[in-house]
Amino acid sequence: MIKKLVSHGNSAALIIDKPILDLLKVDMDTPLEITTDGKNLVISPVENDKREKKFKAALEKINKVHEKTLRKLSK
Repeated sequence: MIKKLVSHGNSAALIIDKPILDLLKVDMDTPLEITTDGKNLVISPVENDKREKKFKAALEKINKVHEKTLRKLSK
């Protein structure tokens, strides 16, 4: 899909079609993070804090249990 920016006051806006918003479960209240790798623009819904905390806890557990193995693999 190819899109063009549209004027929105003194800024530019990108119109995202409803089927894409529905697929990503994004609505007008969803905070979005905009990043770039210097070539591409990446727009992502901000992750739920609860989900991120759960992920970090699981990651810490894995690192603690498998620390020796992970250090060996990194060499």
